[in-house]
Amino acid sequence: MIDANKHIGTCDVLFITLDTLRYDAAEAATAAGMTPELAGVLPDGQWERRHSPGNFTYAAHHAFFAGFLPTPVGPGPHPRLFAARFPGSETTCDETFVFDAPDLASGLTKCGYRTICVGGVGFFNGRSPLGEVFARMFQESYWAPELGVTDPQSTENQVKLAVDRLRSLDDKERVFLFLNVAAIHQPNCSYLEGATEDSVQSQSAALAYTDRHLGRLIRQFRRRAPLLCIITSDHGTAYGEDGYHGHRVAHPVVWDVPYAEMLLDPLPVLRPIGSAGRGV
Repeated sequence: MIDANKHIGTCDVLFITLDTLRYDAAEAATAAGMTPELAGVLPDGQWERRHSPGNFTYAAHHAFFAGFLPTPVGPGPHPRLFAARFPGSETTCDETFVFDAPDLASGLTKCGYRTICVGGVGFFNGRSPLGEVFARMFQESYWAPELGVTDPQSTENQVKLAVDRLRSLDDKERVFLFLNVAAIHQPNCSYLEGATEDSVQSQSAALAYTDRHLGRLIRQFRRRAPLLCIITSDHGTAYGEDGYHGHRVAHPVVWDVPYAEMLLDPLPVLRPIGSAGRGV
């Protein structure tokens, strides 16, 4: 586990949820070489299989923002990377970043971070009292139809917005950016040529599309400062296994999610040939 308590305050924090991505779809895409950008930053180039604390987006993200990230599959207890302070917690340790706030974004705001949410699925759209719950946790929150599940270029649009915001900020200002990737959520069959229905294969294809754009965002962060990066799915979804379809059901394909946490060093500053010290 990364010593989050040590690095909060000196690192930027990037938290990406790949909404609805199944573990087996992520693993298949990685094995097939479909996600080179992610493979380049994942520990040993592989996903870790974990169990989500929720079987649909709203429940899982409420848990995430309180510090209950997906749990390692082996026997516990498992210390947590982040945790809201409350009496009796048995999963905090010296390396856990403990915040005195109801959610991670508010806790990092107290630590001087600029907190930004780039929404994807409807729970982040701010268009109803329910859609405002997560958005209100952040100092800045963005959502538009072109960032959501109905736009096949949603990840490209989300990353452009996020990169533009980063470029507008002073590199000395620490940033917590949360990105909820919508492209893998249904409908995703448009990312697989010839497909008319969603499947594990079309999820992998959607992840490959997403991969082409996430690398740009990660590199932009690494031009600013060291980066603490968490990438995970919130839950999976069923495509007919044992008669189940969708999520908000108790089935292993819903509970099993891909997870990764990384501490990434800043990228070296490139200098033109013959430069006397001015970076570009």
